[in-house]
Amino acid sequence: MTTYVISVPGTFTAGIDADVPGRVSSALRPADPHGTRMGNTQDLDVLTVNEDATFTVRLTVEADTRHDAEEEARRLAGSALREAGLDERTAPLGPAVVTGIDSEVR
Repeated sequence: MTTYVISVPGTFTAGIDADVPGRVSSALRPADPHGTRMGNTQDLDVLTVNEDATFTVRLTVEADTRHDAEEEARRLAGSALREAGLDERTAPLGPAVVTGIDSEVR
């Protein structure tokens, strides 16, 4: 298994309550990229929300392949958004992309 750092973009299509980003971040905490060597170096936040209602979720995922990692990241991001009361209509996700591979041998 390889540890991937995956970025998943999205857009809030309706106004969101002020506590939604915190709830999404909490739901994603187990996959926080700060746990990787790259996350510490680049100070990657698990959720970044922009002024234009777009957002990026950054996760660490253990997977055998890049494709599996991207699918798992979208699943985790979607689950966290649903936990915060959002769905595919109110917070659609874009394509997941590998933004790093933590290849440090332990």
